Amino acid sequence: MEQVSFLDAFLPAGFGRNERLERINGLLDWQPISALVSQVRPGETGRPPYDPLSMFKALLLQQWYGLSDPGLEEALLDRVSFRRFCGLALDAPTPDETTLCRFRNALKAAGLGETLFAEVLGQLDAAGLVLKTGTLIDATVVRSAVRQPASGTTPKGIESRSPHDPDANWTRRGPGRSAFFGYKAHVGVDAGSGLVRTRVLTPAKVYESEVADALVVGDEQAVYADKAYEKRARREALKARGIKDRIQHRRNKHQVTLPRWQIVRNKLIGRVRTAVERTFSQLKGRYGLERMRYRGLVANAFHLDLVLIAFNLRTATRA
Repeated sequence: MEQVSFLDAFLPAGFGRNERLERINGLLDWQPISALVSQVRPGETGRPPYDPLSMFKALLLQQWYGLSDPGLEEALLDRVSFRRFCGLALDAPTPDETTLCRFRNALKAAGLGETLFAEVLGQLDAAGLVLKTGTLIDATVVRSAVRQPASGTTPKGIESRSPHDPDANWTRRGPGRSAFFGYKAHVGVDAGSGLVRTRVLTPAKVYESEVADALVVGDEQAVYADKAYEKRARREALKARGIKDRIQHRRNKHQVTLPRWQIVRNKLIGRVRTAVERTFSQLKGRYGLERMRYRGLVANAFHLDLVLIAFNLRTATRA
């Protein structure tokens, strides 16, 4: 991977260094990741082939720095720290935006998002960075990449959809709020480290509780969640697995107000689970998940995997 050219040998020590990228580079054994991404071979027709691991690292840079495909092409051409992270010598050719796009699509078509996410998380876990004191589960809505369909364009009782993104649909983010068109990202965050351990992307209409059980890993000490996830069967299932139930209570139809002990318990749980809101704030602010970048559930689920791999690596360097 580490290509050194005649030109590199004349650079002063420390030229073009990026300490964070160097820490991330040393965080993983990249060989298993190289073996995974080498299953796809972009650039074999019409363009020179590039090392698949270099290409994958370039896609990570794209997430960290919020770059478009043309922006990533330009950055690889003139940023020494990016070249070093990707293992490209200063006088080596770099992939253009079309090659990068084709490589990303090849990874998506091969269904490697899940495998790559699991490999990176597994290495972070093996390094002792996943603490497992608890899992914070929650969901956030993400706007579709396409314009939302106009209301009143379908017969009464039929939900309007977009022909440009048929997987996206509607929800409301709270009582009295306007309708929202797009997707919902459900995540399980490690309470001690802030690493995302589980994730599911669904159309926005899917209720949080429907996918909650898929966010529980099984080796955590507790599960923290707000009242949207309350379900007697879920509480019993957690107890049967030896996992502490830290799901907030909500009033039922027979209650005017919650008992005082449940109010106090909800407040204590709320103080812990606010950490997941910081995760969403970073994903939306730093990684652009206010709006999806692509069309369709499959493409956006793969993009979410890339974003969360990048997020976990960056988060792990702060541990």
